[in-house]
Amino acid sequence: MKPTGTDPRILSLAAEVAKSPEQNVPVILLKLKEIINNTPLGSSELKKIKQDIYCYDLIQYCLLVLSQDCSRIQGGWTTISQLTQILSHCCVGLEPGEDAEEFYNELLPSAAENFLVLGRRLQTCFINAAKGEEKDELLHSFQIVTDSLFWLLGGHVQLIHNVLQSDHFLHLLQTDNVQIGSTVMTLLQSILQINSGDLLRIEGKTLHSILDEVVFKLLSTPSPVIRSTATKLLLLMTESHQEILILLRLSACYKGLRSLLNKYEPGTEFSQELEQLIALLTPTVYQEVEEQKLHQAACLIQAYWKGFQTRKRLKKLPSAVITLQRSFRSKRTKMLLKINKQKEEEHRRLQLQLQRQRAMRLSRELRLRMLEIVHPGQVEKYNREIEEKSALIIQKHWRGYRERKNFRQQRPSLTEYKAAVILQRATLKFLEKCRKKKKLFAPWQGLQDLTDARRVELKQKVDDYLRRHPSSQMSDVTSRELHSQAQEQLQHYLMGRALEERAQQHREALMAQISTNIEQLMKAPSLKEAEGKEPELFLSRSRPVAAKAKQVHLTTLKHIQAPWWKKLGEEAGDEIDVPKDEFSIELGTLFIGGTKPP
Repeated sequence: MKPTGTDPRILSLAAEVAKSPEQNVPVILLKLKEIINNTPLGSSELKKIKQDIYCYDLIQYCLLVLSQDCSRIQGGWTTISQLTQILSHCCVGLEPGEDAEEFYNELLPSAAENFLVLGRRLQTCFINAAKGEEKDELLHSFQIVTDSLFWLLGGHVQLIHNVLQSDHFLHLLQTDNVQIGSTVMTLLQSILQINSGDLLRIEGKTLHSILDEVVFKLLSTPSPVIRSTATKLLLLMTESHQEILILLRLSACYKGLRSLLNKYEPGTEFSQELEQLIALLTPTVYQEVEEQKLHQAACLIQAYWKGFQTRKRLKKLPSAVITLQRSFRSKRTKMLLKINKQKEEEHRRLQLQLQRQRAMRLSRELRLRMLEIVHPGQVEKYNREIEEKSALIIQKHWRGYRERKNFRQQRPSLTEYKAAVILQRATLKFLEKCRKKKKLFAPWQGLQDLTDARRVELKQKVDDYLRRHPSSQMSDVTSRELHSQAQEQLQHYLMGRALEERAQQHREALMAQISTNIEQLMKAPSLKEAEGKEPELFLSRSRPVAAKAKQVHLTTLKHIQAPWWKKLGEEAGDEIDVPKDEFSIELGTLFIGGTKPP
């Protein structure tokens, strides 16, 4: 998606690149350098220009040009080196937006790899060049490419691991040319100063190759510039990573490195760095350095820990002050309340004492007045009566207090006793029901086994009975007549029994109605006290029956809805009191027989 508000210079440049032939594209892309240089560094306008360059694929065009043959490009290596500058400046500080994954995972690694490939090609051309001017030009282009690579790595630190792991970088480092070698080693030193942690993340073989090359250049190259750079590089590696220092001291590949370094004359320019490196490789000095580093680390940890504790205490100080103030105010409030309570109790005690004194004074004045009224001969009798009344009042209060105290003490045992009685009654009822069910559903046990003597005795009794009561012989006709008579009598009895049952039910209904009427009449108020429609309830025989049925129905519902523990102490025939408001019924909604509408 193309951004809105694009710089017209970028638009015209992108259109010109799209319309121009392939050999003119590198020269056209050089115009980006003028656009970037004319924009203030670090401004939002520069960020917008970089986003427009990326969105219109001008950075991809620069990458494609770097991979082409420089002989077919107008301007040669000069154009190529300037394009590397443009590419590095466009990639640093760029915010790709939606294409961030493609930018960071594909475009940046490809740009770093193209820079290294371009450096190798420049290295080859520089070594093969014969003229001095051409060599100077190639060396200048090579330095521009390395500077562009360093600028790109400074903006995107994650590319350092890819560069150190690359074979092209290792080949550049292994050159024998002094100028190229010093430039590459300076680049390596600058990279490690940015982020030396990526040095240990590369493969062991590549790390050994880089370390071997640096040591080789330090020992075998006559150029003081390369040796100084190699010394500084080794010192940086050993100070940053203890693993590399241990490797240089203990590995068999670097055995004798310290003795070879001691052969150098102390008057060299890099003698100070060389002495530091030799001191690090010395076992005793190494141990002292290790102890010093451990001491510094311990001091640093202690400083951080003490600072953390101090900051923590400072953070808790306001809350501690608030807690202290709260506790002090609470304690002061409690003390004031206690003092006020003591004062109130003292005041109350004084008031009671004054009231008692006043009451005693009044009682004594009353007694004096009574003594003045009473005849002198009756004073003794009056005093005796007053004492008896006072003794009775004291005894009454004392007995009441004692009985109340005994009742409070006996209340738990009385409650337990009542609960035990209720539980025993319920248990006995339950056991009685179980015995009844057991008797009802118990199988028939049968007769006991008869002995031979008992059988003989029973047989004799049967024979004697048969002898005393001989059976009469009856003809078939007589038996049939007797059977028909028995059937007629049975039919007459059954029909009569049905009529009797109906008559009995009618009598019971009349008795129930009479008892209901009597009960309603007994409970009915007098005519003077009757209000509303109460007299109308007795105009029909069905109204009392309906009222009684409603009462029985409510009683049954109350008994069913009551909890089980309320039914423990009830008998089967106990009645439940129904409130009068629940018993009220609108009898006008019922069908009442025996009445006529008004």
